[in-house]
Amino acid sequence: MAQEVQEPSDAVTDAWVRLIRAQREVVGRIEADMKGAGFPPLTWYDVLLHLKRRPDGRASPREIEDAVLFEQYNLSRLLDRLETDGLVRRIPFPGDRRRQLVEITEEGRALQRRMWGVYGPAISRSVGGKLSEGEAEQLAALLLKLMPSEHT
Repeated sequence: MAQEVQEPSDAVTDAWVRLIRAQREVVGRIEADMKGAGFPPLTWYDVLLHLKRRPDGRASPREIEDAVLFEQYNLSRLLDRLETDGLVRRIPFPGDRRRQLVEITEEGRALQRRMWGVYGPAISRSVGGKLSEGEAEQLAALLLKLMPSEHT
């Protein structure tokens, strides 16, 4: 027996379209601000911030991939570029030479801090400048409902 396909309501479809368009617009503006300041893409910041927040500054590539905000289509290539620029280094995984950890360097920490000087104000302009504090809290709560429970 075929299962009945339920079409989304107009309100649900409008919410979907606006969510995707808003994400694309806001990220595009912030990326442009970062590029205009001479910084690499937000994907670099995303990886560096994740590593910086770790107590030992280290994570496996899999942990990085699971934690970052922006889709990493080729994380190993991105990690290669970060390593070439001296922002991270790969180190052996304790007890398993086949695996590696990625560790943030002092140069990586410094770049992340400098990037935040542009990124933070860009978030304030693109989101905080459009929403009141209460609206931002309400939007964050609504978006949380769309996320899997492990992100709550």
